Amino acid sequence: MSGPLKIRLAAFVLGIGLMVVLIAWTAHTSWSRTGELRERLDSVQLESFRIADHFQQTILQLNNSVLRYGAYRDPKDWQQFGLASTNLDRWIDEQSLPSENERRILRQINLAYDDYLLTARQIDGKIRSNPQSAARLSDFADFEAQSRRVLSLAFELAQAHRESMGSFLAASKRSLTYLRVLLLVSLTLLLICGGGLAAVVYRELVAPLQVKLIESQALVERQEKLASLGMLAAGVAHEIRNPLTAIKAWLFLQQKHLPPGTPEHGDAEIIAQEVTRLERMVKDVLLFAKPSDPNLITINAEQPLREVQSLLSPELEKNAIHVSVENSVAAHIRVDLPQIRQVLINLVQNAADSIGRQGDVTLRTRLDSKRLGDRLREVVVLEVADTGKGISPEVAKRLFDPFFTTKESGTGLGLSIAARIVEKHGGALQYQTQVNRGTTFGIVLPRA
Repeated sequence: MSGPLKIRLAAFVLGIGLMVVLIAWTAHTSWSRTGELRERLDSVQLESFRIADHFQQTILQLNNSVLRYGAYRDPKDWQQFGLASTNLDRWIDEQSLPSENERRILRQINLAYDDYLLTARQIDGKIRSNPQSAARLSDFADFEAQSRRVLSLAFELAQAHRESMGSFLAASKRSLTYLRVLLLVSLTLLLICGGGLAAVVYRELVAPLQVKLIESQALVERQEKLASLGMLAAGVAHEIRNPLTAIKAWLFLQQKHLPPGTPEHGDAEIIAQEVTRLERMVKDVLLFAKPSDPNLITINAEQPLREVQSLLSPELEKNAIHVSVENSVAAHIRVDLPQIRQVLINLVQNAADSIGRQGDVTLRTRLDSKRLGDRLREVVVLEVADTGKGISPEVAKRLFDPFFTTKESGTGLGLSIAARIVEKHGGALQYQTQVNRGTTFGIVLPRA
């Protein structure tokens, strides 16, 4: 073999080796970046709601204490207000935020909160000076205005967090684009070095990497949409909750003056029921926007199925729907029992709605092996099978979309919340359906 040929072969082998190293480095970098992206998205999204949500919840509790104090003149309500307001003041002082914009808004919140406490003390002064007089709506006007101002600033703080997340997403997209360009350049050079070897490398390394990059891009876009939707949902819930609390409080005061059995008392009862329904809808929206972390315990996989059967069977039997638990395999899972019970209740109620009248809902567990995350794992599948109408292809395309529903009174959040709860457990929610034959939903969870 001549010297020039040896040099060319050595250069050829060296070029292939460099391309393989470059592609491997690109794959490792993109996978690491994707993992970091998932962690940052989760942490930033949760942080976006933590401060504003805690502040909002506490302010609403303080409002309720002042309203009760104004209505009943109970000193315990004012003591409760004083303790909670002091704790919240201390909590505001302890917050440490990264950006100057967030710290500026927090300083405004601190000043607005002082004005809020001042108006509350003025109400207390009026009550103490004339304890026999009835509470008037005008006495609470300044207090309500200061409450809305403080809650509005808390929502601005959450939006500032949202802007921080947007900057991070833009940087991540640029990084993924750079990795994609680098991958295409490596592929071109590798094809020049040798067609045969390039085909093998593409099949074994590049193709899976391209899929991973596409999935990463889809993950970024989906998380951005969910973050925006969650922010919008939390904002709408915030705007609804404030007047809803006032309506409920004043309705309770008015009901005390309406004799039972009168048409006016009946109308007030209907209003109270509708307010309760609105509160449930707001709770569902907030649960979708910020699902709580599960408190995991190890249980027998069949336990939640038995509990849901006992809970729902009496009501469903009225429509000739029989709920049964099949003899299943013995297995254990680590779950938050109330959360998994909530998912199963939602699936069983959906199954009953699909059946309508006279049918069967079967609960069972089975063992399987499925890919969860990045590896194959032994799993336990909790199944809910029904004999209902099944799911049409048009509905199946949007089955887990938030706010999509085929029910007249549904919110469209049941399956979305269920899927997010199962994902928080490290599992997945799957289904199989056949029109006019029935549907089977499966909660896939890691086996303990």
